[in-house]
Amino acid sequence: MPKRQQAIASTSENTKDLSRREFVGRVGLIGAGMAVGPLLWNGCSTPSRETATSGARVKEALKIMQTQNLGSLEVSALGAGAMSISANYGPAADRAQGISVLRDAHQHGVTFFDTAEVYGPYTSEDLVGEALEPIRNSVRIATKFGFDIEGGTGGLNSRPEQIRKVVEASLTRLRTDRIDLLYQHRVDPNVPIEDVAGTVKELIAEGKVLHFGLSEPNVTTIRRAHAVQPLAAIQTEYSFMERDVEKNGVLRVCEELGVGFVPWGPLGMGYLTGTMDGDTTLDPKTDLRSGFDRFSPANRAANMPIVDVLKRFAATKDATPAQIALAWLLAQKPFIVPIPGTRNSEHLRENLGALDIELTPADLRALDADFSKLTVHGGRMNEMQMQMVERAA
Repeated sequence: MPKRQQAIASTSENTKDLSRREFVGRVGLIGAGMAVGPLLWNGCSTPSRETATSGARVKEALKIMQTQNLGSLEVSALGAGAMSISANYGPAADRAQGISVLRDAHQHGVTFFDTAEVYGPYTSEDLVGEALEPIRNSVRIATKFGFDIEGGTGGLNSRPEQIRKVVEASLTRLRTDRIDLLYQHRVDPNVPIEDVAGTVKELIAEGKVLHFGLSEPNVTTIRRAHAVQPLAAIQTEYSFMERDVEKNGVLRVCEELGVGFVPWGPLGMGYLTGTMDGDTTLDPKTDLRSGFDRFSPANRAANMPIVDVLKRFAATKDATPAQIALAWLLAQKPFIVPIPGTRNSEHLRENLGALDIELTPADLRALDADFSKLTVHGGRMNEMQMQMVERAA
């Protein structure tokens, strides 16, 4: 793993005053599948993840939290995705439980929390707002705009007036006066990216937004947006089993421009934890993965050799498959900040244990050599959702 700046995790409020002064179904599921992939599916049909085998490793991770920069935004080396607590990976967790997990993450050094208006919709932002309000000045919150939620079409809307309207509503739900990182959730082909970036630039000048990001853009769009308002981060699915960004130039342009990269789905939307197989039941009413080709029973069974690679390697490191998958991501580039999500504090601690695993060049070569012999079965998302992912230019 590349060396990262280390800092003692703060568990108290930062004393510096930074203040400045019917749609649930289709869009909720669509939007969720396009941004973050939680580490945990806590439904009754899925077995619980194994407790991390190395107590010392987890203890060390909780004492020291590494930090990373997304552009000029400093965050913890691992963030926390909040979507799965409120929606889209089964029934919503108990609200008190969700708040407890998010605050527990902060107590263990996590400072970067990811949500979006479309998760729920709205319920994820509301939960994050309540959970982080007491510690607002010591955390960084990312949220997203871009879906036509009120219109109920399941389509996109990044018109400047819509961006401003969404930001005001998000600020209210998040109980804050500024959004640390505002992403366009999906590139809107009907609105020039220069208009989007220009609107966010104005919001930054007003102090309502601090940094700008894009989710699932292509290289051309990244360059065009960055020329108007410098980008802090790009968010796209990336994991041990999903590697499109290594081929389409997105990682390369992030490195060139000094833009951070935030992988959603860092554990293959829960699959790489090793707790799912072809017999796992996914409720089509509450779990968006049930409609993804990669999560069909046949493809879940066919992709098990990928999980087996992680399990075998984890056994040599006194670790879990989830920890190896996260450590692998962290080792790819020094500007990568994964955002695993969970509704379980024990799994949170397991995830943080990945920060204490250093994969050597030989380790990485061995993992990639094993992966190169395998085939990933099934596409990332369903056809409708993939139509909103910007293709390589």
